[in-house]
Amino acid sequence: MIKNITGKKDFIENLRGKSATLMIALSNTKTANIEGITQAGIPSMLHLTPTLDSEFVALGEVRSLGQIAETPKGVPTPALITRAIHLLHPFKNIEFLDLGLAVKPKIDYFKIHDFGIFPSGRIDEDAKIKASEVFQKGVEFGQNYTTKNNYIILGESVPSGTTTATATTLALGYDCKNKFSSSFKNVPNSIRETTIAKALSNIKEGDEIFDILGRVSDNMLIFNAGFILGLNNRIPLILAGGTQMACVLMVANKILEVMDGVIETSNLALCTTKWVYEDKNSDILGLLEMLNFSLNAYWADFDFSLSHHPALKLYDEGEAKEGVGAGGALVYGLLNGVTKENITRKVEGFLG
Repeated sequence: MIKNITGKKDFIENLRGKSATLMIALSNTKTANIEGITQAGIPSMLHLTPTLDSEFVALGEVRSLGQIAETPKGVPTPALITRAIHLLHPFKNIEFLDLGLAVKPKIDYFKIHDFGIFPSGRIDEDAKIKASEVFQKGVEFGQNYTTKNNYIILGESVPSGTTTATATTLALGYDCKNKFSSSFKNVPNSIRETTIAKALSNIKEGDEIFDILGRVSDNMLIFNAGFILGLNNRIPLILAGGTQMACVLMVANKILEVMDGVIETSNLALCTTKWVYEDKNSDILGLLEMLNFSLNAYWADFDFSLSHHPALKLYDEGEAKEGVGAGGALVYGLLNGVTKENITRKVEGFLG
């Protein structure tokens, strides 16, 4: 039920039955305000998507709006999958990273790490991120972070994040134009390509790596690249996501190149969903093969083929693929004996 993308199965099998901290990185980029560029949430309220996702994962309800985040076509947020796993085999701890939220989640008792970061701007207008500062905050967080659990599962919720990830990797010199996934089945390529072209045109001759990242990236990508390097293989870390998390690795990879550094990755892995792995419009393996370091990567062989709910069938049709740690949560659930049927029924129960 857990399949290899790269590396060996030994890493993931070693985590079977062990305790995990679920960590969700939450951020807003004003790139999501570009009409038609993303469907990761409620139209005109996309800035609320990470807020609502965090509330639902932690509490099983949303407090900042009357409904969960779903696409205009009615596809519910993958936060439902992550919450279902938590109810079936609870994570020992859930924490959130506020990497620039427009609206803070209404959550008590759960740890929300606040780094004093503000939402980033539109990449087509220069995102104006203080990238070196955001990166350094990630490094320091990784260096100082401790947990009583055996490993960390790190997910994300950033509307329009695949667009900023594509722009980021292209700006850093990777040949990855058609390798990033989307919340859409039919990707709005013209909107994305125009936005990315404008973003790349903002790069100035002589810009160094953090200048480039500050113009075309988003806070989640930059911070978590720092977090990985700061953590320095000290605690096993699963990047729970698809092509956006691959971009985090690619940012870290490029920073290491510039700084002539190296990284040990025996305790680092990426886990994603079947929907990302089998997506014909993206190439997760191709992205990971661009790294200078080896990596263990896996996908959870889970879909909604056991469900008759029309909203969930849209996942299998390609209308949603990943997010809010769904891939890593599914791998965690499968490692701990949670069945496909139980996950399906629990998610269906949220929808009534």
